[in-house]
Amino acid sequence: MCGTFQAGSTFALRMRVKRALSIVELAVVVVVIGVIALIAVPRISRGSKCAATATLRANLNTLRSAIDRFAAEHGGILPGASGDEAVFWNQLTQKTNSAGATTGPGPKPYGPYLKVDRPTLPVGPNSKAMNAIMTTTTPVSFAIDEKSASMGWVYNYKTGEIIANTDDLDPNGVGYHTY
Repeated sequence: MCGTFQAGSTFALRMRVKRALSIVELAVVVVVIGVIALIAVPRISRGSKCAATATLRANLNTLRSAIDRFAAEHGGILPGASGDEAVFWNQLTQKTNSAGATTGPGPKPYGPYLKVDRPTLPVGPNSKAMNAIMTTTTPVSFAIDEKSASMGWVYNYKTGEIIANTDDLDPNGVGYHTY
């Protein structure tokens, strides 16, 4: 009987027994997964808030740069100097002449100053909004209106100052409108 196993032998019985997790082992696995989740979830959400903050800073830098370049090429005149939002965005996103006009005859050697259309606001209740509140209010933060859901930016067309249209705070407790 060398090399053969009988159905009732101890070895055959051990091979048929299936091992399952005990309740204690299962509880330990659940606790370990819970601890990992408690560590990972806040880090992930903090990471997305930091990404939105970085995007806001980049968008503001892009807008401020575009406004400054427009003014430099147009003798100090700011885009949207008439207070008309459509003119403001057109002057930043289209070619203009020396007077800042985007339409009409003649060459338009200046601009565009933004490679994309209008950047969107990445934070606050108006996130994804891309329009601007045109104001002469100083400081510009007094013109913030979060109820205007389509307004992502607040732009003072007399001073060239542009800020986020939100008074929410970043993860460090700093107001986004102060960036």
